[in-house]
Amino acid sequence: MRTILAKVLVILLTCSLVSCTALQNANRTQKGAGAGAAGGAAIGGLVGGVRGALIGAAIGGVAGGLIGNHMDKQAMKIEQAVPGAEVERVGEGIQIIFDETSGVTFAFNSAALTPTGQTNLNAVAEIFNEFPDTTLLIEGHTDSVGDAGYNMGLSQRRAQTVADYLQAQGVAASRFTVKAYGETAPRYDNSTKDGQAKNRRVEVGVAANDEMIEDAKAKAS
Repeated sequence: MRTILAKVLVILLTCSLVSCTALQNANRTQKGAGAGAAGGAAIGGLVGGVRGALIGAAIGGVAGGLIGNHMDKQAMKIEQAVPGAEVERVGEGIQIIFDETSGVTFAFNSAALTPTGQTNLNAVAEIFNEFPDTTLLIEGHTDSVGDAGYNMGLSQRRAQTVADYLQAQGVAASRFTVKAYGETAPRYDNSTKDGQAKNRRVEVGVAANDEMIEDAKAKAS
């Protein structure tokens, strides 16, 4: 029995590695077409956060490729609007990371956006309004300095601030889901000042809404 279980684990690990490598090496449109709904959901459950949600939402096939083409255009405009932000096509969606290098920043120990942060979000809001057929997942993160409970609340307030600001610029409130992670999901080493700065961030996931998905499926059939 142990031998059988060991073989199953090896197979699952190999499949996971192959799937991840394939996603990383695929071009933008192929990421949309290559991730099947079942496989995407499995990988998404392992990855978690914005990235996991985007991978898990992938429908794959020709319809996924059509959605990917649509997202390519939007991602390019976001990159041009906020050059300092990290913009990546993931699955059939877009992952945007606003940290201290993006200009979308907050006052120290505060959920208030700086003037530069407001200016950059104005530009992003224009693009979101230009492409209204998407849902938006907003996640707040902090570094590990200070109390974990306080950091969780701070990350919630900052994520909500971004959502509220975008809504004030005309982005429909029904498109938003807001989540807080506090210090629990660092991307960088919290033992360094640079890592701490990069972990103080808001991530945005852009995914196709039901209308876009149904339209893509109709065109693909």
